[in-house]
Amino acid sequence: MTVAKILKEKGNQVISVAGQDTILHALEVMKQHHIGALLVLGPRDKITGVLSERDIVRALPEAGASLLADPVSSLMTKDVITCTPDHSISDVMALMTKHRFRHMPVLKDGKLVGVISIGDAVKERISETEHEAEALRSYITSG
Repeated sequence: MTVAKILKEKGNQVISVAGQDTILHALEVMKQHHIGALLVLGPRDKITGVLSERDIVRALPEAGASLLADPVSSLMTKDVITCTPDHSISDVMALMTKHRFRHMPVLKDGKLVGVISIGDAVKERISETEHEAEALRSYITSG
């Protein structure tokens, strides 16, 4: 099972903001699209970072409401780990768990082709496990 299967079912829409956009604008975009993270893109759709709800929540106690006027670039995670459509779901889940993040951009030949979340990966893994269990039940009852 690969990332390509998730993208085929989910689609490859990428919701993003620019580094100079405000944190408030990023929150409005997240709310509008019902998502928990945004890619931060620069010229030619180059990934410059990822901003998540967690990043904002962790910064609020120290910065206060003034944080909302700050640029996204001041808070985003800059070292972004990516995968390709050929990566296995298990490998992606292991990377997300090891590095403690929930959203991963997908690149094909260096070009952004989508984003997957840990929820997408878990959903696909559960579906795969259910199909395997059903195949085993069918095998056992037919024998």
